Amino acid sequence: MKLHMQILIALGLGIKRNWHIFFGIIAGIFVGIYLHGHSNTIVANILTFVGQVFIRLIQMVVIPLVVSAIIIGITSIGDNKQLGKFGSKMVLYYGIITSIAVAIGAALALLIKPGLGAAHYITEHTASAVQASVAMAMEQQQGNILNLFLGFIPNNPLHSFAAGDMVPIIVFVVIFAIALARVGDVNRPIVSFFESVFAATMKITDWIMFFAAPGVFALTASAVSSFGMDIFMSISKYLGVLLIGFAIQMFIVYPLFLKFFSKVSAAMLFSAIAEAMMVAFGTASSSATLPLTIACCEKRGISHKISSFVLPLGATLNFDGTALLQTVAVIFLAQAYGVALTPFLIIQIALLAIVASSTCAGIPGAGLITIALILNGMGLSPEQLVAGFAFLFTIERITDMFRTLLNVTSDAVVAATIADNENEINYDLLNNPAAYEEIA
Repeated sequence: MKLHMQILIALGLGIKRNWHIFFGIIAGIFVGIYLHGHSNTIVANILTFVGQVFIRLIQMVVIPLVVSAIIIGITSIGDNKQLGKFGSKMVLYYGIITSIAVAIGAALALLIKPGLGAAHYITEHTASAVQASVAMAMEQQQGNILNLFLGFIPNNPLHSFAAGDMVPIIVFVVIFAIALARVGDVNRPIVSFFESVFAATMKITDWIMFFAAPGVFALTASAVSSFGMDIFMSISKYLGVLLIGFAIQMFIVYPLFLKFFSKVSAAMLFSAIAEAMMVAFGTASSSATLPLTIACCEKRGISHKISSFVLPLGATLNFDGTALLQTVAVIFLAQAYGVALTPFLIIQIALLAIVASSTCAGIPGAGLITIALILNGMGLSPEQLVAGFAFLFTIERITDMFRTLLNVTSDAVVAATIADNENEINYDLLNNPAAYEEIA
């Protein structure tokens, strides 16, 4: 089956599986159009309340989700020979791919400036407050660069957790997780606890996603009622930047990466993992796609030793599509609120996007959940940017499907590259689609 047909099928499956989200968006548009011409303060206040509840629910799960994901991901590596043999390559390759994705997202967003079209929808008072918060945070950080890095190390982790300071939290959790990985089996009670926390937090996130339809409906209706249909002209530029960035990453960066670091053909690899790519697009969940990604790789030439080590960690820690989306989204918000994008701030956004994406769970909606980490580094919170987030959530499900497709594909790209480097790949099978086993 031709690739474009597979993508069309995946799009159809995605709409079918997430029909309630699309229904919420469409219903929100119609309700917003009606309210735009018939002012109703009570209904408008209710919609604003429901939208803010949805954003607060998302904020609620950020810290437990990030903490448990990091601890599980690092402790799963353990203190074994595999880590020394090719663990460093995995970290290096994932770092290269994610850094390129962030650079692409930042360059496109700064060049095309998708947020300027939304700037006139933000009230002057709100924009001024946001600008002042960012200016104060940047002044404090630029006054002493060493203090900026010193601030990443918490002198009281409990205070950081209480204040929601994400970067110090992550630094502490990474150090703690590495220590847990080094102490051996005695870590099992703690690791089991955080595995339970992660499972429970993902379950809570599933529940929140049940509220996604009314949440997205309320955000869409509120935005359209306030701004009219012109909002979609503004958000279309944002969507266009993302799609261009995703296409560059998929069709230029991945093939060049494979060509430079391995002998693997991008065309053959994409053919081998086509089922996983389609399911990733349809479910918008790299975690849900993981079993299929492993099956595609193992049954089509990549050894079990590589697949079972690299792919699960990739589904936990590697989210270059998410990093690209978060970079563009934050720059979009900064442009919409008139925040001056200095070189220092752009570099900070890029670095925090890499960190935030690596703490992201492989579930629908997670890309916008951990964006709070980047905003926190800028001295902001999502609550200050409700109007801006209404733009992002309007097309969140569409962008989620594309970013997940990238995330899953990049996991397979890195797995194939390491397998080639370690002579753990069967090219006779990989380059012979006629011999592929069916994926159950």
